[in-house]
Amino acid sequence: MKKKVIEDNPKKERKVTSGPIRDKERTKARMIAAVGKVIQKKGYHALNGPNIALECGLNKALIWNYFGGLDQLVEAYLTQKDFWQIGDKGVLEQMITNPGSISVSLIEELLNSQFNTFLKDKTKQKVIHWGLGEKTKALKNIADRRELLGEELFKHVDSKFENSENDLRATLAILVSSIYYLSLQAKSTGSTFCGIDVNTEAGKERIQKTMRKILEQTFSDVEL
Repeated sequence: MKKKVIEDNPKKERKVTSGPIRDKERTKARMIAAVGKVIQKKGYHALNGPNIALECGLNKALIWNYFGGLDQLVEAYLTQKDFWQIGDKGVLEQMITNPGSISVSLIEELLNSQFNTFLKDKTKQKVIHWGLGEKTKALKNIADRRELLGEELFKHVDSKFENSENDLRATLAILVSSIYYLSLQAKSTGSTFCGIDVNTEAGKERIQKTMRKILEQTFSDVEL
């Protein structure tokens, strides 16, 4: 009868599945996820220590132990979900790292991505409403980060508009804020706006087509 040979390989590392650091990160992840669940189920007004603790089944004291406070936990959730970023982050990063790729089509893709996201994502709709109704440190910090990200793009195109009568920053401010409002209004009331129902594909396409025309006009006298 052959004996089994047990190889002892000291170089082979065992995968660590638990420990203080991993357990802490798992706990933090549960608490961050609980923020989203509370917003979805009860709304942003219900974001408090007891509700978040109840949702994730943990002691509310961990909010302060692991995050430093409720605002910081909410900010961690918003950061993880990329709230208030400008459209599709991948497309934005492409234009920032490769300014030569900036075009009307890519900017249009950013806006359409944001439009589609806000029409579909109920949590983001609630966060937009939250930002309009209340002033919180967490939302301000996320908005400031959004602005910094936007500046990375603008610094590559501002110079191209120096001799233009068109204002890209103002144009995008109007288009992005319109996306926020149209999405929120369509989903909260279900009614039309100027007779256009963006809850339908036909209505959404009318808005997207017009956004494209506005962008083309803005870039009409600019060389990219």
